[in-house]
Amino acid sequence: MEVVIVGGGISGLTAALELHARGIDARVYESAQELREVGVGISLLPHGARELDALGLLDEIRPRAVPYREACFFNSFGQLIHRDPADPQFPQFLVHRADLHGVLADAVRERLGEQALFLGHTCTGLDLDADGATVEFAGRGSARGDVVLACDGIHSAIRKQLYPDEGEPVFSGVNMWRGVTPHRPILSGGSHTRIGKVDTGKLVVYPIREDIDGEGNQLMNWVVEIRDARGVPVDWSRGGRLEDFLPTFESWRFDWLDVPDLLARADVVYEFPMSDRDPVERWAFGRVALVGDAAHPMIPRGSNGAMQAIVDARVVADALATEPTVEAALRSYEDARLETVNRIVLTNRTTPPDFLIETVERRTGPRPFERLEDVIDEEEIREIVDGYKALTGSSREALRGR
Repeated sequence: MEVVIVGGGISGLTAALELHARGIDARVYESAQELREVGVGISLLPHGARELDALGLLDEIRPRAVPYREACFFNSFGQLIHRDPADPQFPQFLVHRADLHGVLADAVRERLGEQALFLGHTCTGLDLDADGATVEFAGRGSARGDVVLACDGIHSAIRKQLYPDEGEPVFSGVNMWRGVTPHRPILSGGSHTRIGKVDTGKLVVYPIREDIDGEGNQLMNWVVEIRDARGVPVDWSRGGRLEDFLPTFESWRFDWLDVPDLLARADVVYEFPMSDRDPVERWAFGRVALVGDAAHPMIPRGSNGAMQAIVDARVVADALATEPTVEAALRSYEDARLETVNRIVLTNRTTPPDFLIETVERRTGPRPFERLEDVIDEEEIREIVDGYKALTGSSREALRGR
């Protein structure tokens, strides 16, 4: 069996490694002319880290990442609502996307060979027949395989061919700016921190590289979210401007973080409309299947887009290695993943983990609380936080089962 993978992002490279681990040949075709440092941070949660650990990659990731120690939830006055310590039994990391992607790309080249990763190949469509599929590339000919996995993201050309009437991604009404800033460690030095809510300004901040200057400073990843009806093109590499969001956070000076200073000293700023696509009822079409963001692009409010893509890669590889036919394998993958991940897409629109902060601020109004227990009790906090973990596969019970 030969598998053609369209897209050399996290989902495509992980799928290639998972297939190789099961003795299945794979070739990856990526549209970018070169693999360069693009993007900012990723929270490598335990369900994603567990899959990469099974591929023998954690020894390469650890020295490039920051150990994830806790999730922290604060209101817009810098008051702590909840601290959720990481489970030491299941490692997780905070890492620059380029570093994680580099580990995956190096592993593909080392294990599958340099000839397995093709750059500068932009997919324009595919032709299906009873024996396989042929993928066409703009100005670069075609590639044929027994199976095609579409890992080409939210703008997937293959999804567009399969769903020609779908239209553009769905804009949530919230705009997002992302950046990185050298900064001293905050809180535990490995805290994934959410502050405030999108209606009045929200910030996510966490470190993604350790001791970047020999003086103990970390590279801090930050994400700003503001309700903004205008929207912009859906492009992860689009540059952003500080003046479009910095005024919202001018008063955010806490005893543990000076937010305006963090934002103003950014090395890079990207602007992205928080967008997804409506869930579809089918990912598998004969010998072709949608994987990762091509199957289920989701609003990045639960750190789960890349994690679910990593899990997809393992499940589809397992199915191709065990089912009697390609068609049965891709249907098995779809049956195992589609319903759950579509629920995650919809949950990220309405009740992601930071729904906890929104709940508290809705009850207190635009002012600090005096006693948190008068606003929300521990049982309700755990219901919100643990419910999302159970859905996404990152609960202790799900991890032990895996």
